[in-house]
Amino acid sequence: MSGVLAILEQRDGKLHKSALEALAAAQQIGAELDLPVFAAVLGSGVEPVAQTLTGYKLKKIHAVDHELLGQYTPDGYAIALKQLIEAHQPKYVIFPHTYQVRDFAPKLATALNRVLVSDVISYKINGGALVLVRQLFQGKINADVRFEGDPPWFASIQAGSYRADSLQAGTALVEKTTPDLKPEQIRTKPLELFRESQRAVDLGAAQIIVSVGRGIKEAGNIPVVQKLADALGAELAASRPICDNGWLPMERQVGSSGQTVAPKLYLAVGISGAIQHLVGMKGSKTIVAINKDPEAPIFEVADYGIVGDLFEVVPALIEALGK
Repeated sequence: MSGVLAILEQRDGKLHKSALEALAAAQQIGAELDLPVFAAVLGSGVEPVAQTLTGYKLKKIHAVDHELLGQYTPDGYAIALKQLIEAHQPKYVIFPHTYQVRDFAPKLATALNRVLVSDVISYKINGGALVLVRQLFQGKINADVRFEGDPPWFASIQAGSYRADSLQAGTALVEKTTPDLKPEQIRTKPLELFRESQRAVDLGAAQIIVSVGRGIKEAGNIPVVQKLADALGAELAASRPICDNGWLPMERQVGSSGQTVAPKLYLAVGISGAIQHLVGMKGSKTIVAINKDPEAPIFEVADYGIVGDLFEVVPALIEALGK
């Protein structure tokens, strides 16, 4: 193979929302290093999921199929992927940085006597070599990381760092692979999947988000911003202080300790732009900020900025949208 292999997570026949973002990162790395890009999907009866990838520019799609992969286990995934990697010898192996990947990828890398660089936000090419960028201390510092030793080299991509809509179109064929797996190799018994509250909001799937910060002053003013979200057909989100105060539920928090989002439009209302918040929304395609402080850090990342009192600007926007 000697290329870039993207491992794409799926569940119940559907790709994880971060899977295509990781594939976009793999395509960009492959293009800059002039390496072919491959994809792999694991599961039982997984070929239909693999077929959904045939419209992208890929050298090949591996459908790693086995009945023992029907339910996720770290043993099953690590053994199956170790066999795939040893058979095809990719140079880079790219994952989405999901909870599942955090569980099995270090085990896989260790089995191959390699390391995993996790939660990567970007990369650069220096002297023909790949340099990965990851954040430390809740986004306060960026660290450049280089690989040493022989490939394969492993990296997971932070959600929202790359956009699925930047994927290159093309054609690819699916190749089914059946790993050598035995029941006695699976040491864990999968239990019922953990599911969050039925009321939980998946902000990561939202195309438009209106997010409110402490500039709203008090809980009684939240409906002002909710009306703007309704007018835009958007989800309402918030920075951490709003959720810590109980003005909105924690499931609506965006940031390093909340959800990571990458909508087409992110409207930040009364948010100053602390680094912990920026970490969670920097992947947004278009960022619009409303803040009365012209020196607010949010304006450094905003595509459009309005310096003004949100209690004057937001009603004016709602009125304009109504027209």
